[in-house]
Amino acid sequence: MAQGSLENLKLGMETLRAHKLRSFLAVLGIVIGVGVVMIVVAIIQGFRQQVVDSISSFGADTAFVSRFEQGPHSGRRPKEERERKPLTMEDGDAIRDMCPAVSNVTVWITQWETAHKVMYQSNSVTGIDFRGAESNYPFVYANATLREGRFFTESENQHRDDVVVLGEDAAKALFGSLPATNRDVLIDGADFRVIGVLDKPKGGFNGSDEDRRVVIPYLTFKKVYPASYENSIRFQAKQDQLDTAVDQAREVLRRRRNDAYDKPDSFSLTTSQQQIQEFDSIIGMVVLATFVIASIGLLIGGVGVMNIMLVSVTERTREIGVRKAIGARRKDITLQFLFEAMALTGVGGVIGVISVESLVAAIRAWTDMKAIVPLWAVLLALTVSLAIGLIFGVWPAMKASRLDPVEALRYE
Repeated sequence: MAQGSLENLKLGMETLRAHKLRSFLAVLGIVIGVGVVMIVVAIIQGFRQQVVDSISSFGADTAFVSRFEQGPHSGRRPKEERERKPLTMEDGDAIRDMCPAVSNVTVWITQWETAHKVMYQSNSVTGIDFRGAESNYPFVYANATLREGRFFTESENQHRDDVVVLGEDAAKALFGSLPATNRDVLIDGADFRVIGVLDKPKGGFNGSDEDRRVVIPYLTFKKVYPASYENSIRFQAKQDQLDTAVDQAREVLRRRRNDAYDKPDSFSLTTSQQQIQEFDSIIGMVVLATFVIASIGLLIGGVGVMNIMLVSVTERTREIGVRKAIGARRKDITLQFLFEAMALTGVGGVIGVISVESLVAAIRAWTDMKAIVPLWAVLLALTVSLAIGLIFGVWPAMKASRLDPVEALRYE
């Protein structure tokens, strides 16, 4: 049986070599379909890894509380969100005091809809992520490490000192290669002394919010901007108690905000894992759409293979008659043409895999994108390619096996 299968495979490969151009054109749809699926999977896998690294860099054991729902949104927020009560410093204190599973809490304030500007001499930076934070901010944010200088102290926060910590990109834009610490900058016209520079977050994106972050003490922010600010909270759970900490914090906030038992939360409380799950649900739709589009290419490729195999049956009618005359069974003829069709599409799958691997290697070499072709995608691509050959090769194979040997030998 194995010997017969090997012989059929050899016959199929010989037919491919004899009609190289025709064979390539027949499987072009397979190459394109497999290539599209694999390149999208590679890019999404790489992008997902960066997103996971970036989200996880905030701390796998932390949760984020905001008045507004997190994640992408378009246009104006729903009325229900806009009418929610703002979070307060007291909310953060309540989580700290009333949640045994919480080990640390930090509160910061921002002005989401206000554009801020930082200047040093003739250099300026806009589009910054500007916030006022408590002194324990870097202890709750796992990625808030410093590559230069220090973070401000609780004493500087209480005294409302005009000190600032800059993100890496903001510091480079203002000072270039010069040291940033102990230099004075203007933030919206107010004078601040730079005391530290945040390091680029591990796993983050180039130009991410953390790179453009500008942080001043919480009470200094309230001094400079006494109105129109928004509080946010991030808390850190004790070891292996994140779910418990989230439940405790939710209960405390719902009670403080007078949320009715039959109503949803009037705030957003998310963990890193939830953010990753939300991202996966979004890209899942992209992957599904890609598979639908790619399946059209595979269908076209399959029809092309079936067409070329039907032509091959007609051209090789006399050969089929000779094989039957010397003892070949219908099963042998069927397997021969099925193997030939699968070899045809299998080669197309291999070409698609090699092309995508080369393209992904170039993407990794020329960009910062961590494009990855997972093994399961390669195996799936090759399996689908062979399956296309098997499915679309059945009709030509059956047609060949049913030829009458006497009539086939008379065919010219």
